[in-house]
Amino acid sequence: MTAIPAPRPGWELLAGPGQVNQRRYEALRAYLYEGASLQQAADAAGYTRNALASLVRDLRAGRLTVFAPAGRPGRKSAPRKDAARGRVIELRRDGLSIYEISTRLGQEGTALGRTAVSDILREEGFGKLVRGPQPLASTSPATSGRDTSMRAAAVIDFAALPGRAHTTMAGLLLAVPDLVALDLPALVSAAGYPGTKTIPATGYLLSLLALKLTATRRVSHVDDLLFDPAPALLAGLSILPKKTALTDYSYRLSHDHQRAFLAALDTTMISVGLATAGEAIFDLDFHAVMHWGNDPALEKHYVPARSQRSRSVLTFFAQDSGTHNLVYANADLSKATQNREVIAFCDHWKQVSGTDPAMLVMDQKVTTQAILGELDDRGVKFITLRMRSPALMRQISALTSTGYKTVALDRPGPYNRPKVAESAAVKLTKYPGTVRQLIVTGLGRDAPTVIITNDHDITTRALIGQYARRMTIEQRLAEIIQSFCADALSSAVNLNVDLDVVLCVLAQALTAAFRLRLPGNYGHATPDTLQRRFLDTPGEIISTGDSITVKINRRAYSPVLRHASLPADTTVPWWGGRQLHFEFA
Repeated sequence: MTAIPAPRPGWELLAGPGQVNQRRYEALRAYLYEGASLQQAADAAGYTRNALASLVRDLRAGRLTVFAPAGRPGRKSAPRKDAARGRVIELRRDGLSIYEISTRLGQEGTALGRTAVSDILREEGFGKLVRGPQPLASTSPATSGRDTSMRAAAVIDFAALPGRAHTTMAGLLLAVPDLVALDLPALVSAAGYPGTKTIPATGYLLSLLALKLTATRRVSHVDDLLFDPAPALLAGLSILPKKTALTDYSYRLSHDHQRAFLAALDTTMISVGLATAGEAIFDLDFHAVMHWGNDPALEKHYVPARSQRSRSVLTFFAQDSGTHNLVYANADLSKATQNREVIAFCDHWKQVSGTDPAMLVMDQKVTTQAILGELDDRGVKFITLRMRSPALMRQISALTSTGYKTVALDRPGPYNRPKVAESAAVKLTKYPGTVRQLIVTGLGRDAPTVIITNDHDITTRALIGQYARRMTIEQRLAEIIQSFCADALSSAVNLNVDLDVVLCVLAQALTAAFRLRLPGNYGHATPDTLQRRFLDTPGEIISTGDSITVKINRRAYSPVLRHASLPADTTVPWWGGRQLHFEFA
């Protein structure tokens, strides 16, 4: 006979059904697989006959789990994470972010990656933190530092302001004296901008303006400014409105609001010398703001930056040729109306100054020959280009050197002595009269430039020089795009972009006014230079109840600010008549 081997260690675990699932398995196997009767299998496992019948029914129906699922391979614990759990919770309650907690743990000798920190915070039920450079009091007991719960925007309570508050944007308040000089509350009132029960219209407009002056790309990025006291103080609010409130506000406005605001702004700019009413020469141009989505509601326009036609919002700008400041903008345009925008600008300027513009300088694509005829009927002089048709190109090719004369321009550079072939009366296809035509070579372009005008009195030298200065509007538009993020289109609604471009005009006027206060060679400084050197400067805000002192930290360009023609004290209407004073470290 074969000997029965001795039981191996662990046999006692299988000798009798000790666990529930093991008893179930033995009873079900005996009945379903080994052929025992229902009563025999139940008696062997200690079940009643009806209980085992219920187990069989549940197993066949898929409602009974006899075998536990296999465990996942790998480590079943994380000793380093578990050891740091308490410290991670402690640091989070102090308001530190995931990155800050990971860095602090590394400094303390307990290196723990950001992913592990994030896992602990998620397991412990902590939410995300908002972006902000300074920890503030939280409404949540779980996060005593910073939290996603933020107080609602409201008119600032100066009695609740701390005596001293650090800010990374103290230089932003350098714009307040010029906002007061432009009488912003009167401009807002003239435009009819609406307010709410908690936030006046001035607060909304200044909140949106703060985004422009700080080069914040989109309204949705306003979270970057919420925890700094300077932008809120600029707007006269306890905290800036959130992105939803600011976006909804722009949708409440119409083009009539923007048109009325620009009319009031231009009147004020004339009075303070930021625009010239006497000369009244303006450079006009379009700019297409490209939309990066796929929205069929937008028309396709030529986008120079992409060298192609693309879905975009078409905007129109007018620049004062004398001061090089923008005085007009409109984004409520379509292909059907864009050609008549020059007439709309003439109507606007006549409302502002009482007379039509003296001269408009523009590209050939700004309007049509028929509308040029309307300008001539109104007595408005124009300088523009003529499209080079095949017939015109044959005419230009037929010209000999004797047909040109050299004109000396008063400007530096190699292209200051162009050659000009002039015709006094040229008939165009759809222009009702005749125009003066100049074929100009030697301006730095391969093909000749064909200039046409209805001004028969201006000298040839002055005419070419005036058109050459038109290139400054392209420079100003490039400055706006870079400094005030005019190309960061986040909406496919023209009226929303309309407010955005009007705010660009206001921001450019403020930087131009601030530039005039600076000593030295800042007459041609671009807005982004002023933002980088002066507006983006940290400091302290000191509140004494009836006055606000802004102490700007010492930087490389502090001597320029110390010698700037800033007023000693500025009474700010939207601060309840409190005084603003600047100190420089």
